[in-house]
Amino acid sequence: MHRLTVIAAVALTLLGTTLSGCAKHDGTPATPAAGTAEEPLKVGYQRFGGLSLVKARKTEAAGTVWSLFESGPALTEGLKAGAIDIGQVGEAPPIFAAAGKIDFRIIGTSQPVPKGEAVLVKDASGYRSFKDLKGKKVALNKGSNVNWLLVKLLDANGMTIKDIDVQYLKPADARPAFDNNQIDAWIIWDPYFALAEIPGTRVLVDGDGLVNNREYILVSPQALKTKPGKIREFLKTYRETTDWGIAHPEERVKLIAPELNIPEDVARRALGRSAQPLAPVTPAIGDELQQIADGFTGLQLIPGKVDIKARVDEQFADLLR
Repeated sequence: MHRLTVIAAVALTLLGTTLSGCAKHDGTPATPAAGTAEEPLKVGYQRFGGLSLVKARKTEAAGTVWSLFESGPALTEGLKAGAIDIGQVGEAPPIFAAAGKIDFRIIGTSQPVPKGEAVLVKDASGYRSFKDLKGKKVALNKGSNVNWLLVKLLDANGMTIKDIDVQYLKPADARPAFDNNQIDAWIIWDPYFALAEIPGTRVLVDGDGLVNNREYILVSPQALKTKPGKIREFLKTYRETTDWGIAHPEERVKLIAPELNIPEDVARRALGRSAQPLAPVTPAIGDELQQIADGFTGLQLIPGKVDIKARVDEQFADLLR
């Protein structure tokens, strides 16, 4: 899913002094200027995740504008360009985006989805553990959730990034490379993960016990200032729709499969391990994200320290509990 081609440019500058008139980080709701009507919300989504279900059920407010992105890093670029107001990504894109000086706030998350991303290999390869990939070509999308999974896998196996031949490929490029044996392993998330689970392909390891792989809801500071009512209304709908889907798994499959143009059995498999309830952001979530950011900094995958905790905004927590 959640959800990847941003290359961080410089370290994050703390943004508190640039947010005059925006939502406060102490949870105080933002309010639009008196007498101004809020324009429709512009929503960025990826293939899969709760936002795809909102779109498929058509439960969003009238006038909502949807934009589809292949990955989380691509979606954060949409935020930077002002093409969207709000969107959903995995746990690494916010950090790479912050390092690239993209301005946003993190206003929601999900329960953990560790089994929603995995390392795929071919059965015929003979690989039985991640250590077997030393010196091999391992593909992933740079700056996405799977980037953190790779970091944790290397650490768990006493390896460094120099022990493998990393190939940074978008999902659309990685799949044919994997199918044609041009790479040895592919680290990928659902639904691309589920789509690739065909005869001859095996899950070498997933994120269970290594990463939380939460989803995160990002919003632009400008939208917080000018569209707080629309954001609150949308989050309420998002939460209700996600809860409905978890309570009605087969109906959810029937909606998601045609929305994403994937077979129902693939949607069922992916949703079964990846669909989790939304959750509020808290100081503990900020600490979790900061640990990931510090890990990327320590490995020089981003330049300098990123204060990702400063991006956490709890003002909508009441809607997501």
